[in-house]
This record gives sequence, C-alpha cells and structure tokens, in this order.
Amino acid sequence: MSARILIIDDDTRLTAMVCDYLGGAGFSVTASATAFEGQQRLKREQFDALVLDLMLPDADGLEVCRRIRQTSDVPILMLTARGDAMDRVVGLEIGADDYLPKPFNPRELVARIRAILRRTRSDKSVPSTPDIVRVGEIELDPATRSVRRDGQPVDLTSVEFNLLEVLLREAGRVVPRERLVNAVLSRKFSPFDRSIDMHVSKVRKKLGDTDADEHIKTIRGVGYIFARPREKAEEKVKATE
Repeated sequence: MSARILIIDDDTRLTAMVCDYLGGAGFSVTASATAFEGQQRLKREQFDALVLDLMLPDADGLEVCRRIRQTSDVPILMLTARGDAMDRVVGLEIGADDYLPKPFNPRELVARIRAILRRTRSDKSVPSTPDIVRVGEIELDPATRSVRRDGQPVDLTSVEFNLLEVLLREAGRVVPRERLVNAVLSRKFSPFDRSIDMHVSKVRKKLGDTDADEHIKTIRGVGYIFARPREKAEEKVKATE
C-alpha cells in the first residue's frame, strides 16, 4: 500500500505540481489549501506524513505545527521561505521532523519524505529484547522509546530520541556531524545544512545542559560527543583550578 501524504499549502500551482510529482513517485496525495481544512482531514483520516507550508491564509504555520504535535505524531516536513532561518529553528523545536526551503526541487522533496518514512518505520521495528542504555544520570530505553534523567521523564521527538541514542551508544567518543546526519536524518551530509545542529540544541535544553554542566559537547569542525560522568567531573575540577 502506498504511503498517504497530506499537503497543506494555499499555493495552488505549487500544490498541483507537487501532487503530480509525488503521485508519479508512488505516493497517495491529498491537498488542503487552508490550515482549518488540513487539520480537519488529520482528525478524520490517517496519513503517513504531512507537508506543511508556514505561510497559510487562515493561520500561522508554526502554530498549526504546534497544535498538530499536541495530538498527533505524524511526521511533519515544513516548507519555508529561503530566508526564514528563525522559522526553521522554531519549527524544529516545536516538533517538526524536517524542513525544506522554497523554491525546491521536487526530487529533493520526494527524497526528504522517503527519509522521514524510513525513520518512522524503523522506529516501530523495535528489537524483541532491546538493551537499556545508561550514561550517568541519563537512561534511554529503546523498547519504550523513553528517556529519563535522574528518574524523571524527558519528552523527546522521534528525531531527538534517535539522535540521543546514537550519542549515548558512542559516549566518550566523537560522533562526526556527517554520521549523525546519515543516521538520524537519513540523508547525505551537506555543510550548509544546520538542521542536525538545531536538533542537538533542542536535546541539550531538554537534558538541562548549561555552560558549566554539558552532557553533549561540541567538537568544533568535527561533530559532537556525549561526555561520560568521569569526563564531566574532570572538567569541573580543571575549571576550579
């Protein structure tokens, strides 16, 4: 059965082109020109992914994304104007899975949707006896896709969970940005794509990272490392010397 994609965008020419291209790529596509209509469809029907434009006639796309994420975990790909960097950051922070700036190549849209669907389906393919990963006060359970810090739950999106899992399993070792992009976003690395950095920033906030106490450290020009408790303690000692 082909994946069902919902597009919420009031640009009729663009929507018609995208529908034709996605249909030719094997997707079943439904389009809505307003936020209200799109949200009503989401309530009545089951979709595998949502393509959401941030410039809608009856609502702000970021607010629509926030509302949808409160009741649904449908993967969301945002369409943004090329210069709206802040919108991309906010969109990822409130639960969007990926973004694509306009104008875009339809082939890239297809590739992004396929990557999102691969991640979603792999998320549901949980091993029968997955191991719980613990590093310091952070505990990640792949079976329930849950994370706790000092016993308290940490609410992560699907992308954020996958990102943290990669870093935790490599705790104490540097994970290159290229590997994170491939593993977490399921696409090739581009030095101009900062979406993985936005996701890292969001995970840091949710883990309570501060300048004085970081779980995830940036290795400039290379990638990121999840610090083990001993490494964090050693850095604190150096800071007081």
